[in-house]
Amino acid sequence: MRGKRAKKREQKKDRKYKNGIIGRLINKVMQGGKKSLAERMVYTALEKGAEQVKEKDVITFIERAVDNVRPALEIKARRVGGANYQVPVPVTPRRQEALAIRWIVDAARNKSGKSFEDILMNELISAHNGEGDAVKKKLDTERMAEANKAFAHFRW
Repeated sequence: MRGKRAKKREQKKDRKYKNGIIGRLINKVMQGGKKSLAERMVYTALEKGAEQVKEKDVITFIERAVDNVRPALEIKARRVGGANYQVPVPVTPRRQEALAIRWIVDAARNKSGKSFEDILMNELISAHNGEGDAVKKKLDTERMAEANKAFAHFRW
């Protein structure tokens, strides 16, 4: 390994709920440095979504949605003796959260028709209920890792 390992920075919490996951979600939604716009969209989506699934607390709503999308395993390409193998590796909790948030936002971005707030709200609700594109992505990733279990001994 070359150079130094990057230091883990403290993740900023969001202004309203003082929650790290929501802070990360806002940063992922934000485009062009327009944080206040991203905050407004995320808060609206969260509050409407929590209301629709009859969840009293917004934080438990978002945590449940993210937990349903967290992958336990992923695959990494590993070169051994001139051949590339897809090696299944366990995912660290920090990366699990990052992937979950990324997949939820990407799934929402790939849809069109309604306002982004509504699309994000629907994606969060479906993730909360254990369905939708983000959950499908998680299942696909874990299925790929399961299929390549034979190469697990190449883990480093």
